[in-house]
Amino acid sequence: MKKEYRIKKNSEIDAIFKKKISKSNSYYAIYQSSDPQASHFRYALSIGKKYGNAVKRNFAKRRIRMIVTEQSNNIKSDVCFVMVIKPKSKDLSYNEMRQHLNELMKKSKLLENTDE
Repeated sequence: MKKEYRIKKNSEIDAIFKKKISKSNSYYAIYQSSDPQASHFRYALSIGKKYGNAVKRNFAKRRIRMIVTEQSNNIKSDVCFVMVIKPKSKDLSYNEMRQHLNELMKKSKLLENTDE
């Protein structure tokens, strides 16, 4: 995934959190806002230290970036979102992660084509 798809500035992430448009399950939470002028979606990942050490957190972020890359053709182009990874998700396999994230993205209406 190209870096232009990532949100890096804390001010932009805080603005998304302040809008309080969120959906969550027991493993992840998604906070979102719309940006009608955007040509593509943008996202950020948030993971706390309770998840594990830096190696485990980076491994989880790599997996989630891959899942977002797989879904990139289906994600709406005018949305910015922050995905919060909860500590309970550290016991999930990759396929379970993908399943829970896809369900959450459908629930939060991030995906355009939900007929999978």
